[in-house]
Amino acid sequence: MKFLSLFSLSAVVCSVQAGISQAVVDQKAAEGLRLVRLAENEEPVWKTDDEVLGLIQVGTTFMDVTETYSEDSPIFQENAGLRQQAAVVYPNITHQDAVKPIIATLQVTNLQTYLANLTAFNNRYYRVQTGEDATQWILKTVQDIIAQYPTSNATAARYAHSFIQGSVIAKIPGTTSSQDITIVGCHLDSINARSPTSGRAPGADDNGYSTVSSSLSTEVLRIFARSGTVNLIEAFRALLASGFKPSTPVEFHWYAGEEGGLLGSQDIAKSYYNAKKVVKAMLQYDMTAYVKPGDSAVVALMPDYVDATLNTFVKSVIAAYLDIPAASSAACGYACSDHASWYQYGYPTTLPHEAPYGDDSQVLHTTGDTSTATGFSFTHMHEFSKLLVGFIYELTI
Repeated sequence: MKFLSLFSLSAVVCSVQAGISQAVVDQKAAEGLRLVRLAENEEPVWKTDDEVLGLIQVGTTFMDVTETYSEDSPIFQENAGLRQQAAVVYPNITHQDAVKPIIATLQVTNLQTYLANLTAFNNRYYRVQTGEDATQWILKTVQDIIAQYPTSNATAARYAHSFIQGSVIAKIPGTTSSQDITIVGCHLDSINARSPTSGRAPGADDNGYSTVSSSLSTEVLRIFARSGTVNLIEAFRALLASGFKPSTPVEFHWYAGEEGGLLGSQDIAKSYYNAKKVVKAMLQYDMTAYVKPGDSAVVALMPDYVDATLNTFVKSVIAAYLDIPAASSAACGYACSDHASWYQYGYPTTLPHEAPYGDDSQVLHTTGDTSTATGFSFTHMHEFSKLLVGFIYELTI
């Protein structure tokens, strides 16, 4: 497949007019075009698969809305307005005596084992079988944990999309309510932007950019992995092992197709919005394992496409339960991770990150994206497991 530079992306780009019919969307998609949104207040445009790959190569973030576009959806209409749920009042931190013993059971060795299994896949690209194999591995791992603790009444299931890779959703039911859902999420796919279907993309952290010389152009090569994925598995295990019984529901989401334009999370967020589900909070993990040499370890809170009040609550959880402080960050931009799918539907979101944007990992180069890369730290990753346990427990008990 030919790789295109940023300056060659205009070949078959055409703007979408408001009110495009579903028939036209279906026709264009059948012709191999993708409907891509590059900014919150811009109309989506049609692009070929090669042009979409070109966006990935130069580090341009975007949403592929081909599967979720609807001419009557408020997120695609000016001045239409989303249905708003009531503002959430987040609690004070009051459960240290219960949370700290659970945190003490979190194991770094489990993170290492889970990550070794995930990085063993050649890649986890959402359009190939190894991407679905990774989904099945996560699903089985989570289901095996549930089988050990049947009184939790937890469940886990694959969520199907139009592409081969599925997402995974694990649920712990609430004892007093089926609404006010707390969601923690991450994405499970990876990509080698020079060779998406067959290129090696082991990925031990996430979302890196490297300038690579080629005969065609200077490309940005991205290799993505799931440090956040293993954090979710380990926090899920520790909570179930403790006998955790939340009063309101908790869901753990592992999203497919993020690197293709937040595909899996858009599907799921849209379905929750259409079903009028109330979401108390959505926390997204992406990169959680890197500390820049010479810098102090922190949890950086992204300031854009998030709920400021929820960010404040996350800061209080960090102060109560982690050994490192919260820090501010530069904005990560439109569609930088799956929280943006939820934010566009009006849900409160937060994105704790391994370091301030720009000081996060920049060395994720093909097979070099491993846990032996300079700056990769399982100790740092462990802090994010602690944050998950504190966040979930304080919000839902």
